Amino acid sequence: MDFSTLIPELTKGLANFTPGNLVMIAIAATLIALAVVKQYEPVLLLPIGFGCLVANIPLTGMTDGEGLFGILYRAGISTELFPLLIFVGVGAMIDFSPLLAMPRMALLGAAGQFGIFGTLILATLLGFPLNQAASIGVIGAIDGPTSIYVASQLAPELLAPIAVAAYSYMSLVPIIQPPLMRLLTSRRERSIRMAYAPRPVSRRALVLFPIVVTLTIGMLVPAATPLISMLMLGNLLRESGVVDRLSKAAQNEIINIATLFLGLTIGSTMSADSFLNLVTLQVLGLGLLAFILDTVAGLLFGKFLALVSGGAINPLIGAAGISAFPMAGRLAAKVALDEDADNFILMHAMGANTAGQLGSVVAGGVLLALVTGVLG
Repeated sequence: MDFSTLIPELTKGLANFTPGNLVMIAIAATLIALAVVKQYEPVLLLPIGFGCLVANIPLTGMTDGEGLFGILYRAGISTELFPLLIFVGVGAMIDFSPLLAMPRMALLGAAGQFGIFGTLILATLLGFPLNQAASIGVIGAIDGPTSIYVASQLAPELLAPIAVAAYSYMSLVPIIQPPLMRLLTSRRERSIRMAYAPRPVSRRALVLFPIVVTLTIGMLVPAATPLISMLMLGNLLRESGVVDRLSKAAQNEIINIATLFLGLTIGSTMSADSFLNLVTLQVLGLGLLAFILDTVAGLLFGKFLALVSGGAINPLIGAAGISAFPMAGRLAAKVALDEDADNFILMHAMGANTAGQLGSVVAGGVLLALVTGVLG
């Protein structure tokens, strides 16, 4: 055995290990720790962190074209397959009956998308081209699959920081939103009680809803059709009541497998040479700003509705107008309960939250249509 060649071969990995790789492994460890110790979106952050960890081990070949991560990227990210499969599962989990019982909640879902377009304008002023600015703005919806879908089409070079920002900020919703809620609303406003006496929603309406939404949005915003159709397919599986096996598969096996592979693949794009740069910091900062602007816009519109309704609407439900389903809706209800233990606004908040899920998809489709139209 020739040790003179064996030793260099065994140390080849160490010889190619850079300080940047060390930094990225530390970031990977942080993401894994947030998932395991703090339990911040562990289903997302754990595979992303592990993918990042492996991607920064030199010479593995796993991120190359024929490596595992390279194959997964082509199969699930370049084709948008993973985000679309996740949307089937999300749709199967969503109950749209609060929104159908209180259609005015749709206004809050629209208001919760303001930060997307505000951040787009700011990003272009900072020098980002329109395609990148639009992709960065979508982070504000706190809708990971939509962010990945839009970025993979408009700015694949920014996919890693956009995905990490979208999913990281989703896990930080309980930390970022409550201070904004308390800053922008008074205690009296947070204590407003909302009577829940909705119109009954028939099974026919629940079954027709995903069909009508798919047709309507598909006709008006064709670019949003892949996302909205898969979301509505999942919901139709749920509400039809005749394909329970498919509904449960969408809510469990399909979404779990897609999320695992999506997280690993996104993490694998976080190599030191592509992630450690000023643009990444700008994307993270602008994404946070978009999230804050979306929350602020929702709260301010909620305050407006409280004013014009004579104090019948609790403005906290405006913060649920972002996507982040169902976390944002539950959080708005919790903040109301903190002020008044008998103040139950959960159903109203979930109506706004489901509207925000639809709103983020439509906003993503509008951006795709606008940007491809301008650049095309």
